[in-house]
Amino acid sequence: MRTGRIPGRTAMAALVAIASIVGASAYAQEKNITIVVPNPSAINNFPLHVAIGEGYFKEQGLNVTVEAVNGSASVLQSMAAGQAQIGNPGPGPLLGARARGEDVVFIYNQFPKSIFGLVVKDDAEVQSPADLKGTTVGVGTADGAEVGFSRAILSDAGLEEKTDYEFLAVGDGGTAAAAFLNDEVVAYAAAVSDAAIIESRGIPLREITPDEFLSFFGNGWAVTRAYLDENPDVVEGFGKALVKGTKFGLDPANKDKVLEHAATGNPQEGEDKEFAAALLTAIQDRMTPLDGSNGFGYQPPEHWQMWHESLIETGAIDKPLEDLEAAYTNDFVKAWNE
Repeated sequence: MRTGRIPGRTAMAALVAIASIVGASAYAQEKNITIVVPNPSAINNFPLHVAIGEGYFKEQGLNVTVEAVNGSASVLQSMAAGQAQIGNPGPGPLLGARARGEDVVFIYNQFPKSIFGLVVKDDAEVQSPADLKGTTVGVGTADGAEVGFSRAILSDAGLEEKTDYEFLAVGDGGTAAAAFLNDEVVAYAAAVSDAAIIESRGIPLREITPDEFLSFFGNGWAVTRAYLDENPDVVEGFGKALVKGTKFGLDPANKDKVLEHAATGNPQEGEDKEFAAALLTAIQDRMTPLDGSNGFGYQPPEHWQMWHESLIETGAIDKPLEDLEAAYTNDFVKAWNE
């Protein structure tokens, strides 16, 4: 007598077929995105690598590829050319791009505290930015975010570029250390990671950044307006994964796991475990919001105004932007932090 049951092998084949269809459907729904960052440091972007390693992007249906380029300008160029969907530029270069007519939007404030500092060798005679008159100031790249940051500090001290001082692009980390050793530069606009590398080479540093400039926020995440309008689901999923990665990464109990994920992203950076741990501690501090009530990724409008005014005063942009608020959005912050 037939019972209506499917024989074992047939049932197995049916289940396999169903699983294949479901798997193919899930794969089809997963979105591939290329993320471009301004330097190869994985610790500098630990939330990104934690989110990859812990599977947070996968949870949001995102398949992420990370590419490192040289500086914020290259990040913005990659997005404008359609080679990347999400980038990690500094606010200064982003406003400069908008002044040139490029509709790119800051979506996530990753470094609520400045990631840059103006540093000199510990035994240097220089005590303040004003003392840098007649000197050469090192920067990583000629058009990186650190240039606008340093130019604002020196302008506030009454110094004018090319008249009172010059910038010299000397690269990051180790090459910057060599520039100090060879007396090519008297000061350097150092990101947290660069300062740690230079000091690890036996060159003690002293920061001369005025306190008011430490409140200038650093690099964050950006997309083009067109991509934002067409892919709000990707932006929301990206931010949720990043916030989750940030919270995981700031928990002291997860320190070893965070360093493990970062080493996967940049094995060379993870070889010196003592240095990597020290750098992580410094980066964690810069990523901790000054006011946590608004959640991770929030962009204070008054801080954008500070950047805007600074760029105008230093001549980095010719005139005020018609709509500064168009340069950033906090629309996704609540959803990211739920």
